[in-house]
This record gives sequence, structure tokens and C-alpha cells, in this order.
Amino acid sequence: MKLTDFKFETEEFNVPEKLVEPRDSAKLMVLHRDEQEIEHRTFADIHEYMNEGDVLIYNNTKVFPARLKGKKEKTDADIEVFLLRELQPDNKLWDVLVEPARKIRIGNKLYFGDDLVAEVVDNTTSRGRTIRFLFEGDNKELYSILDEIGQMPLPPYIEREPEEEDKEHYQSIFAKERGAVAAPAAAMHFTDDLLEKLEDKGVQLCPITLHIGWGTFRPVEVEDLTKHRMDSENYFISQDTSDRINEALKSEENKVIACSSSSVRTIETSIMASGYSKPGVGWTDKFIYPPYEFQITEALITNFHRPESTLLMLAAAFGGYDFLMEAYDEALEKDYRFFAFGDAMLIQ
Repeated sequence: MKLTDFKFETEEFNVPEKLVEPRDSAKLMVLHRDEQEIEHRTFADIHEYMNEGDVLIYNNTKVFPARLKGKKEKTDADIEVFLLRELQPDNKLWDVLVEPARKIRIGNKLYFGDDLVAEVVDNTTSRGRTIRFLFEGDNKELYSILDEIGQMPLPPYIEREPEEEDKEHYQSIFAKERGAVAAPAAAMHFTDDLLEKLEDKGVQLCPITLHIGWGTFRPVEVEDLTKHRMDSENYFISQDTSDRINEALKSEENKVIACSSSSVRTIETSIMASGYSKPGVGWTDKFIYPPYEFQITEALITNFHRPESTLLMLAAAFGGYDFLMEAYDEALEKDYRFFAFGDAMLIQ
């Protein structure tokens, strides 16, 4: 398939800037691949499609306030620093994006309020820099300051300014491990009530961690999809999660359900030669697009994605391109909400 296969207009899409409340009141479109049938439900009903012993994989990454407003030394010019990833915690080194990039050079000091200073130590890309926080406290103290002064990194197509409540709002109920600059959108629909129903039913809730980077919003820019390269992202799969996945794969009754594209990429990266999951820590730049043979994922919970995005391509690989495009047309007709704060689909 080619990039142009995933191009469509979005002017008529309903793109909300916040989640609905309660979160599980979002619409849920259920795609039955074998029957090529579509159902329209509410996300709170999703437990009806899971059985005792099924394994629900969720990403427990936590979004941190990655946008910092500051001043450049001497000129006192306004600058913005976007924290991409922590490189060396012991040395407080970070990969960042800076604006305005042309004015920020190696050796410059950047001031964030009264308590935090950083020095630019390297150039990485046209807008990219490596900075070192000149902070003598431990990382826990540094994170506390960043959490206080930083703003949440809302998706780039959201036009409003981040609000303080976004520090709780733009997170899933599973958020635990700090390190992402984008939330696993499909996971944001779950509520305490829904989790209780799943647990009562005997569904196994199993975490993985993949720290989603800003590259998740980067559109594919090459017509030949084989030439696209994903950004590498750090992941972790515990022995317990891996064992439960493998038990479900061996069972004829139970299935592995992945919540969010990041969960799919993680478990599909973990495949051993035997076809089963391997626990551990690693990096993945796995790019899933049609055609792709899924070896672990047996059902997918995802949102409605932007055109030409790798998230859309992954969903098309799992649901089937023609069937997914039919579903998107129906979602538009029935006023589904799109993108990160939008509604969800279950493909099974």
C-alpha cells in the first residue's frame, strides 16, 4: 500500500478538545472482521465483548508536563523548550525541541522561573538540542519542579492552550510510569466502574510500558511506506504480563486484547521465534502497516486517527483497509468524535 491510500479530508470531522465525562460514555464502534459487520455501542459496554480469562493489555505510561516557558540569558528573550526524552538521569541530560531555534545555541543558558536553569550542550536537529539542567538536587526534586512549572503537551492539532487540569485530564486511569509526551488515547476511556466490571468478569488486566514520543504525531512523508522510519521508543514487559499473554495464546477460549496502538507495537515487538511473547526492557521502532501478520494481538481497542498517520495504518493492518475505511465513512455519518479526545472502536 502507499501513503496516498491513507489520505482523506478532515474538515467535516468532529474533533473535540476535551474528553467527554464520564469517560466511558464515549461512543464505541465495534468492527466484526469475520462477518464484516459494524455495531454502535457505548464504551461502557466494552466489557460485554470480553470473557473470563481474556487478557487486556494496557499501556501504563504517564504523560509529564513537557512544555517549559522560559527566558534566554542576557537577552531575556522568551523561549519554549519541549522535553522529548531523558537521556542520562544521573547527568540530567535531555533531548529537547526549542523555539525560536535560530536564537538558541550551544553554551546558552536558559532560565525557567527562579528555581531552574539549563545549559545547551549540543545540537541534534534543526530544532533539536541537548540540554543539561544545572540542578544539584536529585531527580525526584527535579521532576517535582518540572511538574509544577511545565505545561502538558497536548496534541499539535488541539488549538487551545494547555490548562492546569490537563495534568489529570490528559492521562489514562492506568498512568503510572512517567515518561510519555503523548497519552495512549484509547486507554483514556476507561473508568473505575468499568475496570470493576472487567475484574468481576475475570478479565486479566495486564500492563506494559511504552513511553510514547512526539513522533507519534509525525505524519508519514514518503509514498513508499517501506521507506518510513519510526522513532525508537523505550518499552518494558514484565514476566507476569508475558506469561499471561502466552497462556492466552495457548488457550482456545481466551484472546489477547490490546488497548491502544502503543500496546500493539510493544507486544508484537516482543515476539520470539516460537511465536510467544518475551519479557524484558528494550527499544522499538516497529512500524505496522498493511499487510502485516499479527502473531499476538487478537483484538484491538483504538481511537479514530488522523489521515496519513502510522496509527491509522496500524488499525488498517488489523481491521483490513477496506473495512476500516467503510467504518470511518460511517463514523462521519453518525457524528463520531475523532482523534485523541474522540470516540473509540473495538476491532475483533
